[in-house]
Amino acid sequence: MTVEWNDKQPIYRQLRDRVVERILDGSFAEGEAVPSVRQVAMDYQINHLTVGKAYQELVDAGLLEKRRGLGMFVTAGARSTLTDDEQQRFLEEEVPAFAERVRVLGMDMHRVVDLLLDAGSDN
Repeated sequence: MTVEWNDKQPIYRQLRDRVVERILDGSFAEGEAVPSVRQVAMDYQINHLTVGKAYQELVDAGLLEKRRGLGMFVTAGARSTLTDDEQQRFLEEEVPAFAERVRVLGMDMHRVVDLLLDAGSDN
């Protein structure tokens, strides 16, 4: 499996972000094992130390846990923690940036809100 890595941030952070996304979308369920360091290193053709560093950051954040002799597992509550963190980041960073973009474009905020409400009701 070949993956395109970008030059904007280190590979271990990009890998960490991929694992986070998979926890958020349920691909890596709580209590289940994630692929081994060796397997990920082989699959993505990257150094095992890079994978280990990404996994260690996730352990430090309380999202993964090491089980001696068994591997790495997603911790209970990891998805909820990530969801809470992502919602907070969205409210603090993305909403203000979006509102500023609406203002710069000279758009009517009420119209944009109505469009968002309409788009949200399609679910």
